[in-house]
Order: sequence, then structure tokens, then C-alpha cells
Amino acid sequence: MKLSTIRLWAGTAIAGMALSGAALAQEPVTLVIWSIDGAQGRPGPTDTFSREFDEMNDDIVVEYRALQFDEIVNETLRAYASGNAPDIVSFDNPDFALFSSRGAMLDITDMVAESDAIDPENYFEGPLNSVMWEGRMYGIPKYTDTIGVFYNKDLLEAAGVEPPRTWAEFEAAAEKLTDPAAGVYGATFSARGNEEGTFQFLPVIQMSGGDYSNVNTPGAQEALARMKRMIDNGWASQDVLTLGQYDSTGTFNSGNAAMAISGPWELDRMSEDAQFEWGVTLLPTFEEGGARSSALGGFNLGIMSTTEHPEEAFRALEYFAEQDDRLFPEFNYLPARNDIELPSSGNPAIDEALAVFQEQLQYAQPRGPHPDWQQISKAIYDAMQAALTGQAEPEAALAQAQATIDGVVN
Repeated sequence: MKLSTIRLWAGTAIAGMALSGAALAQEPVTLVIWSIDGAQGRPGPTDTFSREFDEMNDDIVVEYRALQFDEIVNETLRAYASGNAPDIVSFDNPDFALFSSRGAMLDITDMVAESDAIDPENYFEGPLNSVMWEGRMYGIPKYTDTIGVFYNKDLLEAAGVEPPRTWAEFEAAAEKLTDPAAGVYGATFSARGNEEGTFQFLPVIQMSGGDYSNVNTPGAQEALARMKRMIDNGWASQDVLTLGQYDSTGTFNSGNAAMAISGPWELDRMSEDAQFEWGVTLLPTFEEGGARSSALGGFNLGIMSTTEHPEEAFRALEYFAEQDDRLFPEFNYLPARNDIELPSSGNPAIDEALAVFQEQLQYAQPRGPHPDWQQISKAIYDAMQAALTGQAEPEAALAQAQATIDGVVN
């Protein structure tokens, strides 16, 4: 009897241990996800999709954290160094290589090859290149944007001016469209001494045959000389040296500039604020039919290499990618993909503009990728500022930038 009791207790204990082990096996894993979405008080893609992914998966708990734009890189660097990095993080595309080049991002190339949700061939070349490092894939493009030339149809028609196709035509149009008595400048753009300035000037360097490592080209020198003439002659306001893209486009929306270099993030505001007919055309080239380029904006998503849950984290990336067709109708972001047709907005001007921006994305190139992009970018916008304020001739300003960049990339 005593033996039977022991055997019964032992059997019960073993069964209990088995049940306990099963319970432990079913404990949900926690994924920590960081991005800037939601930091400004309005929902964005990553916070929205993270919540949905959490609700639909009983085996995963998502802890989402929204950070400010100017905090997320340094906060992630600190977290990675201390062993407390998130599982998934979203970076502005030029910042991505800072992490992927140092082994901080998980190589997902092989997982993508087996995925039904993520196909690299469906992404525009520029956004895809921004998540690549040495031929391997370390993330997925989250969304993208680019720039073109907005123009006031009423003013161009009254002046008998066609939308410019070359940079020489852009300057000539700006001269003809300038009307000091009416408070109208021919053009506005952002030549600010920060990343926005580089964002707008780097495509011109690329069109001239250069790139981020080769900035002192004859075409880039010509472009800076042209921009300075426009400012000196009053065809563009002196404020372009300090205005960001938002404020620069505001000058256009108010009717005080006939053309503006800006992007699709402005479409809703423009449709509400601009009291005139407007359109968008591709960025001009140096010559008719010449090489095209454009800025590449937008964010990427990646899994950090320190994650303890790579499979679950990749499932989250797949879910995010499967929602790409919601990016524009719900959040006004352009998908970084060539296989998604944007739905009609109900506003013909916006729909026509979106078609132009999607065409422009075919020519958009990433800033970098390079792990020390911020140093390279500063060299470029410092050169632009020096040339446009008259502190240095364009050739000398770009030569100084080239020397700085050579010290970074070589």
C-alpha cells in the first residue's frame, strides 16, 4: 500500500511537471519594437501594425515604444551597447547602414528567400539598396518619398512659361516668373545647412555623374553657381538658405513663389492651402534627355542582431510588408514598391501629382549607404552654404567637401 502511494505521488508529480512544461512552452515571447510613429500624437504605420500584430498572435506580446526623430539613432546605439536593444527598429534610410555595417542588424537574406510575403523584386531599386550591405539584405523598406517641382499653373500660363525640363530652363523660368511688385519669387527650395539641404542637392550631384563619394563635379559647380545667381538676383528668396522644406513649400502654397522643389508629403496641405491650380513635374536634368536622379526619403525596418526571437520578429516584418497597400490610403505614405497601385484620392490634382512622384521614384537613389553618412552629409551641405553665401566659389567649396569626404570613405 505504501509503495502504491509513492507510485501514485510520483506519477502525479511527473504529470504535473509535464503540464508545467507545456505551460512554459506556451508562454508568449515578447517583441520590443521602436520607431518614431506615434511620437507626434498621431498614429503611424508601425505603431498601428504593431498593435494589430500583437492582437492577432497569442504566442507574441508586442511592447511598442515611440521615440522622437532626433532621438532614435542615439537611443538605439546606447541600447545596443548595453545589451538592451529592441527586437525591431525603424530608421531613416541613410541611418540604416550605420547599424547594418557594424553587425547590429540581423541578416535576413535567407529568410526573405523563403518568404511568401517579402519579395525584393517588388521594391523600387533605391529603397531596396538602402537596406542592403555588401550584397546582403538587413531589413525592408517601410515607406518612401522623393522630390519633384511643384508649379503654379496660373502663373506659368500667364507668363507663357512651360514646366522646366532642364536646370537651365528652371533658372530662366524663375527669372521670368519673378514679380517683386506682387511679392512673387520665381522659385523656392531648401538650401538649409542640414540634412534637408543635402536631400535636395545630392540628386543634382548624381545627375552630373557624381555620387556621395564624388561631389566636386563640373555639373555640381554649375548648379551651385546657378542657385547663387537666383538668390542674388531675387529670383529665389534669401530665406532658402535657412528654410526647411515645409516652410519653403509654404511660400509656394501662399502664392509667393511660382515653383517649389518639394515632395508628396505636402499634397494634402497644398490641396487645402493653395488657392490656385497647381501641378508637379519631374526634377529637371542638365540637358534634354539627360541622366535623371532624385532624392530618396522614407524609413526602413529591420531586426536587430541581438534579438532572442528572430523567427517571431521576422513574422512581424512579414505582417508589416503585407500591409503596404494601406500606407497611402491610411497614412499618406508612398509604398516603396512597384507592384502596388495607389487608389484614387478623389482629388485629380493629387492623383496626377502622385503619378509623377511614382515615376520619379524610379530614379531615386539612397543617401549613401555609408555608416558615416552624417559626416558625408555635413560636408555636402556645408559646401552648399559656403557657395551660396559667397564665402567660397563653388569649385573651392566643393573641393573642401571632397577632401572631407575622402577622409571618411577612404
